This record gives sequence, C-alpha cells and structure tokens, in this order.
Amino acid sequence: MLNIFARPSVSRFLEPVGARLVQAGVRADTITIIGTVGTVAAALWFFPLGYLVTGTIAITVFVLLDVLDGAVARAGGSGSPWGTVLDATCDRIADGALFAGLAWWCFVVANNRLLASATLVCLVSAQVISYIKARAEASGLRADGGMVERAERYIITLLGAGLAGLGVPFALDVALWLLAGLQIVTVFQRLLAVRRSAWQRELR
Repeated sequence: MLNIFARPSVSRFLEPVGARLVQAGVRADTITIIGTVGTVAAALWFFPLGYLVTGTIAITVFVLLDVLDGAVARAGGSGSPWGTVLDATCDRIADGALFAGLAWWCFVVANNRLLASATLVCLVSAQVISYIKARAEASGLRADGGMVERAERYIITLLGAGLAGLGVPFALDVALWLLAGLQIVTVFQRLLAVRRSAWQRELR
C-alpha cells in the first residue's frame, strides 16, 4: 500500500543517489547482496541474543541500503531479468531471517510460545503473499496491492521490536498479531486480484 503513495517521493530522492553510485562503479547486484547478507546476519545474531533495539537499528540500515538497488539498476541501465530474480530471492531470504530471528527470541528468550505462533504465521503468510504475485505474473495475471506489502511488513515488525527492546509492554505482541491478521487479509486480497485478472483476460 505504501508503494502507491510513497514511491514517487522516494524515487525523487533515490535517483540522484543511484546515479552517483553508478559513477562510482557500484553495481545493483552488489547492493542487493550486501543488504540481504546484512539483514540476515543482524536478524539471526542480535534478535536471538535478546538485543532487540540493536537488531532493529541494524536491520533498518541494511533494508534502507537494499532499497537503493533499484535506483542503481535504473541509473546504470543494468536492469535485467536476472537482477529481478536475484532481488526477489534475496527479499524472501531476508524476510525469512527477520521472522526466524524473532521466533527464536520468542521461544528461547521470552519463553512466549503464543507470540512465537504469531511470528510463524507472519513468516509463512509473508512468503505466500510474495509467491501469489510471482506465480500470477508467471501466468500473465496481476496480483498487485493488498493491505500489507514488504514496506509495511518491516515498519510494523521493526517498530514493535524496537519498542519492545526499549521496555514498552506488549509492543511486539501488538505488532506481530496485527501483522499476522493483516497479512492473512492480504493473502485473500491477492487471490481475489488474481481471480479478477483471470476473468478480465477471459472476457477479452
């Protein structure tokens, strides 16, 4: 949802940065890989150790870095099917690591199996949301939109984790259960979008 409203403003800021990075010889694939490795390392190192605030800050930095890969690809004219697949694959790996790290914290550090259940629902539904879009596009259909996409997913999760690390009661509980519910709704929204797209194609 944020992609619809925020993308033009973000693009105006990122395009000049992308152009400068291209001039410096930086490749989009390199940024994608660095952002993913950093996110995975931060999520699987800091969260299981109970460092929620540190983990949140580190992941935020690497996620923002990852946003630059598209700008660099456009500025360098190097966008390609390979880059698209690499970026989508790395995004799924990073998403999995984020929720896996939080699930470990819930199970081992907080000893909260109920919250761990919400985390696992978030993990699975996040992958399903992305899979529906990818499978639909491979079939020539559309499955865009929904209440929660990747940007909202990270904002809600990291805000909850950061506030929990600062001692705000139930911050992570509210964030993860809210996200779990919204992502389930998004799964159905995308399935309906695919069905609508299929109907439109059949009527042509």
